[in-house]
Amino acid sequence: MMSHRRIVVMPLVAVALLALLASACGGGADASTEAPIAIHFSRFVPEDVTVPAGVPITITLRNDDPIEHEWIVGAPDVHERHRTGTEPYHDQVPTEVTVPALESRTTTVTFERAGEYLYICHLPGHEEYGMVGRLHVVDG
Repeated sequence: MMSHRRIVVMPLVAVALLALLASACGGGADASTEAPIAIHFSRFVPEDVTVPAGVPITITLRNDDPIEHEWIVGAPDVHERHRTGTEPYHDQVPTEVTVPALESRTTTVTFERAGEYLYICHLPGHEEYGMVGRLHVVDG
C-alpha cells in the first residue's frame, strides 16, 4: 500500500517541481536579450527573432557558408539605400554587419521602439534568393 502512495505522490511532486522550474526560467515565449542567428545555405536561421524594446540585444551572426554575407536590419529606407550596393563592407554601424565566410560576428543593438524590422543580406542576388528575416521588437 505504501508503494502505491509513492507512485501517486511522486508524479505530483515531479509536476510541482517542473512548474517551479518553468516559472523560475521565465516561461517560454518571452523576448530574449541574446539572439543567435546562423547563416546556412544563404538563409538566415531563424528567419523570425523577437527581442524586447529598450534593452541592449547581443546578436551573434554565424556564417556557415563558404561565401561572405551581410546582415542589415532597419526600416525600409535603410534597405532601399543598401540595395544600390554602395557600401561593400560593414563594421562601423551595429545594425550593419559583414560576416565573412565560415566566421562569426557579434554586435549589440538597442531597439528603442516596438515594431517589425527586416534583416536582409543585400549582396547581389541574395535578397531575391530569400535571404530575408524579420525582427519583432516588443514592449517589455
